[in-house]
Amino acid sequence: MADRESFSKESQKNTIKRVFAFIKPYRGYVWLSLFFAFITVLTTLYAPIVTGDAIDMIIGEGMVDFTGLKPLLMKFAVVILVTAVTQWLMSLCNNRITYQVVNDIRTQVFERINHLPLKYIDSKQYGEVVSRIINDVDQFSEGLLMGFTQLFTGIITILGTLLFMLSINLRITIVVVLITPVSLFVASFIAKKTYHMFRLQSESRGDMTALVDEMIGNQKIVQAFGYEDDAMRRFDKINGELSKYSLRAIFFSSITNPATRFVNGLVYAGVGIVGAFAAVKGGITVGQLSCFLSYANQYTKPFNEISGVITEVQNAIACAARVFELMDEPVEEADMEERKVLTREEVEQASSITLSHVAFSYDKEKPLIRDLNLNVKKGQRVAIVGPTGCGKSTLINLLMRFYDIDNGSIAINGTSIYKITRDSLRGNYGMVLQETWLKSGTIAENIAYGRPDASMEEIMDAAKACHAHSFIKRMPDGYHTVIGEDGGNLSQGQKQLLCIARVMLEHPWKK
Repeated sequence: MADRESFSKESQKNTIKRVFAFIKPYRGYVWLSLFFAFITVLTTLYAPIVTGDAIDMIIGEGMVDFTGLKPLLMKFAVVILVTAVTQWLMSLCNNRITYQVVNDIRTQVFERINHLPLKYIDSKQYGEVVSRIINDVDQFSEGLLMGFTQLFTGIITILGTLLFMLSINLRITIVVVLITPVSLFVASFIAKKTYHMFRLQSESRGDMTALVDEMIGNQKIVQAFGYEDDAMRRFDKINGELSKYSLRAIFFSSITNPATRFVNGLVYAGVGIVGAFAAVKGGITVGQLSCFLSYANQYTKPFNEISGVITEVQNAIACAARVFELMDEPVEEADMEERKVLTREEVEQASSITLSHVAFSYDKEKPLIRDLNLNVKKGQRVAIVGPTGCGKSTLINLLMRFYDIDNGSIAINGTSIYKITRDSLRGNYGMVLQETWLKSGTIAENIAYGRPDASMEEIMDAAKACHAHSFIKRMPDGYHTVIGEDGGNLSQGQKQLLCIARVMLEHPWKK
């Protein structure tokens, strides 16, 4: 289970800064969105004034100034049309910003994974990493979109409404302002409570994804060893935690609506009472009172929306923090410019691979390989045998620099592998692991995984070299037979032969 560490305010601020850094390249769309939000709010707030003026055209019982009412109706229609168009344009800008930012983040995360050292991947659950890239980024995008859509318009609406109310009556506006701190207190309380719960919910969701991925990917092993009950117990434990954190997050976020509606009622009642007395005394007209009541609704509505937005934004920030943690993982040390590129000709002429006094441990407190010395000359075939855990696979990881040795040296024809670029070093090894890996696609595409430009003749030659050609030809569509992820219905031996063929295509050694 992931450590449930507290997330400091400083870290939260840093996460927000990094989100803004991703938004910065699209600041043109941000300014456009703000402009359209301003126009939308302006026209929305102007509509009640037109409505109030129309009400004041009712002079008395059976007495309506239809001559003055007609232009007001025309003006109202224009205001509604402009509001609709600017809202649509604002939504286009917000969608553009959100999905471009999400695209950039996903691209950077995926690129980061390609450069992470193998020890990081080996130490993490694959499902948990996948959850960060897929689920957390999706949650982040939803919160970001809601933030752009409602946060900007909400703030501008609050400020604009206050200015319009001030232009009509100062006393009633003061009543509205005095009740405002209640809304701010509610929003602050909810924000503090929801963030931590949403972060724990996100982490539990990652654990759940990792467990489901583990069970589905190894269902044969699960059933063969009767692990179903144990798997269910693990699932129930994680599911219970996810339910607990989700319920707490939903509880705090669900009090947003009733709490802000209560504040809305206070504001509306205050405006109604004070405005009614002002209208009786002749301080304002009935139309202006109607306008003020409309403004009271419009003023409190953004607080309701912003409180809901804060909940989503807290969730988005929590998810973004987990994604940024993955992006901050240190990558493999870059190859220096002076490091040489190992060519195929040099490998064919190489006289030896030498390991001198090599020491290595995954856990520095638990020694694994000590003072290993080995010299393999050209043309020799060497088998490394031993019990499980003695370091056979580890030796391959060291030769191909998936892990770096702690002490000693590894050299090819006298040149340390640390003076050779990783790509050229690994490109001259042929590695077939006991655990096979095949992707969804045709058999030919799987064999040509390392050389997508290989001809069909070369692919067939590689398959023949490892005796896979005969069973491939018996497949329904031969080399064009589509297999599922991890080989589908192929036997383990057939999968192994395809993996060997894939290596043979990269290294066409003579028999």
